[in-house]
Amino acid sequence: MKQSDIFRENADNCLHLAERAESDPAFRRFTRMAHGWHALAHEQDWLDGEVAPVTARKAEPLGD
Repeated sequence: MKQSDIFRENADNCLHLAERAESDPAFRRFTRMAHGWHALAHEQDWLDGEVAPVTARKAEPLGD
């Protein structure tokens, strides 16, 4: 199993915990954790060469 898949599983677990949260702060905490795990999964995909790096747009010349 790829490391990014493990990160996505962790994100899913956090979302399940958020669904069962008994308070708003707990819900928000688990939701933020899920977003963090998803970001790590995306980063790992990039590190593994599965996602192309973001390319910067060429700057447009300034008009007169």
